[in-house]
Amino acid sequence: MSDALTLDDLAVPLRVLRLLAADFGHLSAPSVQVSTVYPERLELTFYDDLPGFEAWREALGIAPDTVTYREQSDGLTRVLRTTVDYAGAAVRLTGYADIVAPVLVGGAA
Repeated sequence: MSDALTLDDLAVPLRVLRLLAADFGHLSAPSVQVSTVYPERLELTFYDDLPGFEAWREALGIAPDTVTYREQSDGLTRVLRTTVDYAGAAVRLTGYADIVAPVLVGGAA
């Protein structure tokens, strides 16, 4: 991170965001982040919308085997993540979803 960065230093991910909005405006809207910490990265985050994550993954041509899976919050939340280079920026997709606990039938434990 640098205090000397200007808005021009974030031009690449901002241009990619503009391209994505034009080309994929019909897809689910993610939470969008551009940061001075990673000035070449555009982050698209999906909360409780794994189908949206998957639609974006397919639209960007990202292979399914590049998606990582992990759990957080003591196994209550699943996290999918992948990154692809797109028009000069690193585009990171992250999807979060609750893990539904199984329902026990007949009091079985």
